[in-house]
Amino acid sequence: MAARLSCSPSTAIGASLIPSSSKRAAVSRSISAQPLGLRRSFSSISFNPLRRFERLEVRGRSSSSLNGAMYATCAASDVSQLKSAREDIKELLKEKFCHPIMIRLGWHDAGTYDKNIEEWPKRGGANGSLRFEVELKHAANAGLVNALKLIQPIKDKYSGVTYADLFQLASATAVEEAGGPKIPMKYGRVDVTGPEQCPEEGKLPGVMLNLIKCFVHLEIVALSGAHTLGRSRPERSGWGKPETKYTKDGPGAPGGQSWTAQWLKFDNSYFKDIKERKDEDLLVLPTDAALFDDPSFKVYAEKYAQDQDAFFKDYAEAHAKLSNLGAKFDPPEGISIDEAAPEKFVAAKYSSGKRELSAAMKQKIRAEYEALGGGPDKPLQSNYFLNIIIFVAVLALLSSLVVN
Repeated sequence: MAARLSCSPSTAIGASLIPSSSKRAAVSRSISAQPLGLRRSFSSISFNPLRRFERLEVRGRSSSSLNGAMYATCAASDVSQLKSAREDIKELLKEKFCHPIMIRLGWHDAGTYDKNIEEWPKRGGANGSLRFEVELKHAANAGLVNALKLIQPIKDKYSGVTYADLFQLASATAVEEAGGPKIPMKYGRVDVTGPEQCPEEGKLPGVMLNLIKCFVHLEIVALSGAHTLGRSRPERSGWGKPETKYTKDGPGAPGGQSWTAQWLKFDNSYFKDIKERKDEDLLVLPTDAALFDDPSFKVYAEKYAQDQDAFFKDYAEAHAKLSNLGAKFDPPEGISIDEAAPEKFVAAKYSSGKRELSAAMKQKIRAEYEALGGGPDKPLQSNYFLNIIIFVAVLALLSSLVVN
């Protein structure tokens, strides 16, 4: 199984259900595998993992067996709860300034994906396995127990959201709330059910090898740009200074070394600062420097340093791709929690006979035509446009009479 990617903003670079009560022992082992702080929280809050699995099991039944109850659909996560969880994540970000570690949490849960393995969950990826202590202890995940402690109360509140979805939701929301692009996310990821399904550590010789296998050069450079957020702490990653003029006072816990001066603002300053390398208080790792030293990466790094819109576009697509790696979706096509934006009217699209009308516009025209009694095989009884002209003329006449 692939090694966990450490290419995150703060480092160097549903469900497979318990089918019956006979498997509760496995759930108990799952609880014991949680970090000590989380095990204590299970006893102090109204969250029962056994009932959680039982509720999920019920959700998979047909609506008839529940007398038409609320579980007619059996998606891995509930759409309304996902939307509410997103609002709670926004409040958490405002309170704790934890944008970087939330991005890292999502990246590291997805980053175990091994493209050479087809079977789920052996192929790794975004499956919620990072919640188990055995995986949290992987060297690349140092410090992520703090992210889990922050997000766990939201998970407890919204039991209809899988860990896999919650981690990716937190990651995308953190980017957006820090001023970054809107990430085209989908949800419905299925969770693994126990620590025995966690990936082993150290299967690949290096992090960048796994990245190169999964992403093209443009995507690697774009994802690296997420280092515009966050700090590297030497006690966790072995990189960076204990503190700098940019981090000594926080916000959040002070210390560490950031890649950018405004390390809670998502923009393209990472590429500008890495290119210039003028400030010794800003971190430049070997992998950062490679973006401008390697010709295959440099063309994109130079582009992003000059064009933030281009960076945002490519980053949003690469982030979404990363968040889907290895995931098993229920339903298979995933679910969206964002309303589709209405088609923007552009006059030029409809002013020339040489241009094809969009499907949406054709539907609008047809609906208006049918509302007047017309149809594909039923022409209107009178000239529709002539009627409009006559109507406008009558209004003009009436107006002139009133004025006179």
